[in-house]
Amino acid sequence: MVILFDRFNLPEDIFEIIFATDQQKIVAKELIKYISENKGEITKTEMSLFATQLHDGKYECILDIPPYKGKHVKLSYNKRQFYDRILTPMKSMGLIDYDMYKKTYKISVKFQQDVMRIGMMWKRELKKFGFEF
Repeated sequence: MVILFDRFNLPEDIFEIIFATDQQKIVAKELIKYISENKGEITKTEMSLFATQLHDGKYECILDIPPYKGKHVKLSYNKRQFYDRILTPMKSMGLIDYDMYKKTYKISVKFQQDVMRIGMMWKRELKKFGFEF
């Protein structure tokens, strides 16, 4: 996944930087809420249940974005698209980890660590051209 951003117009919400559509932002944020409500870790079965509830339009939540702020809504999102456009990118960016032995998903800080590493790579590249910071 490629993240393009304008550093002069960074939104306050990280999900707006990472995801392209409002629907993706909402679903990704709800996934993080769901995992955090379960002590930061859920099983493969619980993830499938979450995706199925979304697919069936039965996942209920209270949104915190205008114009739906504070409203109780049922979300609907295709199960295959959830895995392809939400979960897989979140795993590949290091926002969520999957433990193959325990078969659990958990919230991760690897994204933050990798962004810091990318910044260091940029500094090393500039050093090759004689720039010191």
